[in-house]
Amino acid sequence: MRRYGLSDGQWERIKDLLPGREGHVGGTAADNRLFIEAVLYRYRAGIP
Repeated sequence: MRRYGLSDGQWERIKDLLPGREGHVGGTAADNRLFIEAVLYRYRAGIP
């Protein structure tokens, strides 16, 4: 697992709560997991 990455178990718990997934109204996100991990990285690294 990457330092700031989500484990597969964590991802399984939240993936269905995010907008932009297949079959959802509106645009489809290219990679929700990458976006969430980027947000976590910024938070944990203290980047404003």
